[in-house]
Amino acid sequence: MSRHKSKSIPGRNLRLADQIQKDLAGIIQREIDMSRAGLITLSGVELSADYAHAKVHFTVLGAEPETAAALLNEKAGWLHSQLYKLLHIHTVPTLRFYHDPQITRGIEMSMLIDRANRGPHSGVPDEPEDQS
Repeated sequence: MSRHKSKSIPGRNLRLADQIQKDLAGIIQREIDMSRAGLITLSGVELSADYAHAKVHFTVLGAEPETAAALLNEKAGWLHSQLYKLLHIHTVPTLRFYHDPQITRGIEMSMLIDRANRGPHSGVPDEPEDQS
């Protein structure tokens, strides 16, 4: 689901944000070596009202979010040029990538709820804490 703010042309912002998210995900998967940045999922695109700027939100598994953000932002210009070839629109937004911590927080909350539901007398031991 894409995040959007503009209501200038009903639905256009949302459709464009969704298309950018879809196309970027494909380009990143096919064209960029993300081995040092972990598994990246684009979770949303937020467009400015004039479509000149896009905040691309992502989640990452298996790497530090800062590493993934640095790599994606380093490739932003190249990704912009690839989008230009695919979108066929007058203004392709400049891209900035931001880690989206909501998924990680959701997983952590789910684990806490599971632990609380087990309770002290459930007979199921708690998972050992990571001591690193």
